[in-house]
Amino acid sequence: MRKEKRTYYFSVEGETEKWYLDWLQNAINAAPEATYTVKLDCKIQKNPLARVKRLTILEKTEITHVFDRESEEPFHIKQFQTTLDQMKAAQAIGKSIKYKLGYSNLTFELWIVLHKADCNGPLTHRSQYLIPLNRAYGEKFENLEQYKQADNFKRVLGKLNLEDVRQAVRRAKDIMKRNEDSGYKLQQYKGYNYYKQNPSLSIWETVEKILSECGIL
Repeated sequence: MRKEKRTYYFSVEGETEKWYLDWLQNAINAAPEATYTVKLDCKIQKNPLARVKRLTILEKTEITHVFDRESEEPFHIKQFQTTLDQMKAAQAIGKSIKYKLGYSNLTFELWIVLHKADCNGPLTHRSQYLIPLNRAYGEKFENLEQYKQADNFKRVLGKLNLEDVRQAVRRAKDIMKRNEDSGYKLQQYKGYNYYKQNPSLSIWETVEKILSECGIL
């Protein structure tokens, strides 16, 4: 019997995030135990408001915006808040849209590392993810730019399976519980919650929901 398809919507900052979600879609759809097939409708669009304006759907819809909180420098704080402003505005244009926060602090590389290994210590610059990435995936990338090249990143994705995704969700939840237990203050802005400390992230919440609804968590 043909499986029912469920669609999940995303907007993302860059190509690696989209390639990851394309891989995740294919991995779920290839899993015989999945109760549904999925379409991860993902567009590279840094401005969530622009993403919503192009949507033609009428029913109530959730969209997850996947982006980074790169540092506590004023420029990056302003950049992060501007994105949250846009997410809030996107919910107010009459399309029954709910925007979900899919942030990574410092960057999306944290989420990729968590598929294979713990990554619990605070970092000061995104370049510091290179060592745990190389260690986790048995690679020798010289810099993050090399890692993000299409062939290289897709080779990394080829080393993943759905059990790795489940482990990434588990490790991400452990990070957030540790932040809570450490007494870090959960920041609130425009109705969105996040930690300014790194590591922290929320992209796992949407991934967990997809896996759970497909019966493969």
